[in-house]
Amino acid sequence: MKRKTSALPMLLTLLLVAFYAHCGRETSIADAGESRIHRTVIMSGLSNPWDLAFASDGAMLFTEKCRGLFVRTSDGTVRHLFGNRGATLEADDFFCRGQSGMLGVALDPAFAENRRVFVFMASQANRVRTNRVVRLTVDETYVTVSDRMDIIDDIPFKQSFSRWGRAGAHSGGRIRFSPTDGYLYVATGDNHEGRLPQDLSRLGGKVLRVDGDGRAAAGNAIPADGDPRIFTHGHRNVQGLAFHPETGRPFACEHGPAHDDEVTPLSPGGNGGWDPAPLPGVSCWHDYCGYTSNNPEGRPTPMTDLNRFPDALQPSWNNRGDSEGMGPCVFLEGPHWQDWEGRLAVGFLRGARIELLTLDAADMTTEAIVIPGLPSQRMRSLVLGPDGALYVATDGGGIWRLESI
Repeated sequence: MKRKTSALPMLLTLLLVAFYAHCGRETSIADAGESRIHRTVIMSGLSNPWDLAFASDGAMLFTEKCRGLFVRTSDGTVRHLFGNRGATLEADDFFCRGQSGMLGVALDPAFAENRRVFVFMASQANRVRTNRVVRLTVDETYVTVSDRMDIIDDIPFKQSFSRWGRAGAHSGGRIRFSPTDGYLYVATGDNHEGRLPQDLSRLGGKVLRVDGDGRAAAGNAIPADGDPRIFTHGHRNVQGLAFHPETGRPFACEHGPAHDDEVTPLSPGGNGGWDPAPLPGVSCWHDYCGYTSNNPEGRPTPMTDLNRFPDALQPSWNNRGDSEGMGPCVFLEGPHWQDWEGRLAVGFLRGARIELLTLDAADMTTEAIVIPGLPSQRMRSLVLGPDGALYVATDGGGIWRLESI
């Protein structure tokens, strides 16, 4: 099923291009062989920006991990909408710890009519801290925020320091609405807990699929004794979700351990094949073998264990032998991308780059190239704007606009 083309008027697109070009504090052009990339820095000095979402009126909503949800309106005004002290709507339960805080943001497909915004955040509302997905309503001027509803409140959170890392590690956090089925997809992490990814009764190490009220989507294909909100399981720490522009198929882009970051096409009920729990005869610190070996043979724990799970989801691509913190991903759409149209852009944290993957008809990667000439930065979010450009949030505190010229 093909994605519907944007209904954004051409005038608004031209205004967005002119606005960001005018407001950019730094510009550069990289020769990418097939295409030349123009980069404009549209915001800088932010504190750990994590995700972006655009409204059709040109407003850009973005999260800062330890502060909350913000908006930059089309006239350049920035407002703190939701989160810690000083936000329009303060959240007393919101907190930031380790890799967790205010992470993903997504707008309802009918945002222009219902004004609903969704965020993934860490909460201490209950005695046991959790990650949750929260729905908010903002008015047409982005001044008033109301109607908070926690549509998912039981996504596991790593409670304390362990041999493998600090509290708050491996929460996942990316959320995206599918343009074809209209459901909200939610990526969660394994919390450095060995048995969590294969446990169908809990939501960690999964990709969830729900409606705007948090109810399980039809057709998730999870066994009757599993949580019906689970779409796929057996994941490590998914921080990228993207949808194929022609078929609508969801893709997960996922951190590996010391090896094998992976891009994986998803199917309902699928198993990603990650199981860091120790097998009989094996001992691991805190029962988590994610960085060592879960098997008596001493082989590194496979990212996708096809020996134990022969029907596991097949990765489309991985960077074998290394883990560079694969995070965000998005498909490039529109003829303005020239030879890159339809390629999957994948961002890396430790790897500090963006790669472009070419997929065949079976969704397997046939070629991977690096966008050259970009500054070395930890790439935290990749989103297409309503003007068709690629917007990038970096851990260095910047938001870039990339366009093919």
